[in-house]
Amino acid sequence: MSLNFNQYAVEGNTFIKQYAKELCIPEDPERAGRILSSILHGLRSIISVEESLQFIAQLPMFLKAVYVNGWSIKTNKKRVKDMEEFIDLIRSIDGKTFLYDFESDEITEDYIYSTFLILRKYVSSGEMDDIRGGLPKRLKGLYFRSHIRLETIKISNNSSRQI
Repeated sequence: MSLNFNQYAVEGNTFIKQYAKELCIPEDPERAGRILSSILHGLRSIISVEESLQFIAQLPMFLKAVYVNGWSIKTNKKRVKDMEEFIDLIRSIDGKTFLYDFESDEITEDYIYSTFLILRKYVSSGEMDDIRGGLPKRLKGLYFRSHIRLETIKISNNSSRQI
């Protein structure tokens, strides 16, 4: 297997531009990158290391890099009970730019759902179910909301493409 870093960069840049469009911020791919990173790192901090490894095994290289950046597997899992606490966690991960990147809870939730929807393009339903199984009870709806939005998009686009 050859490591074609230029190709990874092209794929990553293409992805982040599309992701920014999905978040309705096409003019700000840097912000989209921070949002993606914060959400993935938030997920990483609440699921087990084993589940993280199974999850990233299915991701393309450019998303693996975002997921593992700064990861210490010795860090304890964060206790998050509900969406409000997950949003707080994501904002804390984002750091100084959180007020700009995640300006309201409603927008933040939409970003989270959109991110999970997009990840379904790369991650199997079985793996998403496994992740859902490891989430706190009040966060398990995160997967279902993504699934519902996926079905809505399929119906509204009158197509069967999977995002």
